[in-house]
Amino acid sequence: MSGAVRETYVAAIQHDLADLADETLVGVVREPTPWFHAAVDENHPELGPPSDLLRETKRRAEDLQLQGLCEEGAHNAAWDETNFESRYLTYLEEDDDAGRALDGLVARVADAESVALVCFEGERKRCHRTLLQDRLRARLDAA
Repeated sequence: MSGAVRETYVAAIQHDLADLADETLVGVVREPTPWFHAAVDENHPELGPPSDLLRETKRRAEDLQLQGLCEEGAHNAAWDETNFESRYLTYLEEDDDAGRALDGLVARVADAESVALVCFEGERKRCHRTLLQDRLRARLDAA
């Protein structure tokens, strides 16, 4: 029997909004703030999006906000305009460190550990942790 894979965001944990049981809180943040480490059990920066993709998407979101879009709308539009999803998934497939970290999570969940993937983005913003959760589940199903 394998464990479960879920995802949530750090503010939900901090404000008791996340419905968590015994999951290991696995941060997937490339550049965590110092306080982020206190909210999770561990962090795997290699599973966060590459820094250049994060910077590009953030710059585009800021430009879109200056054009009048709300924060969530700008974030989500920038995600589309920078091809964030396909670039992040390609990164997961091609980066050796990301591959090893993903393999490690697959093995842990296959061995009955439940994990919750954690980063900063709230529920109304598109987020890499959802893509990572889907990729992790697909690998578990294939195993």
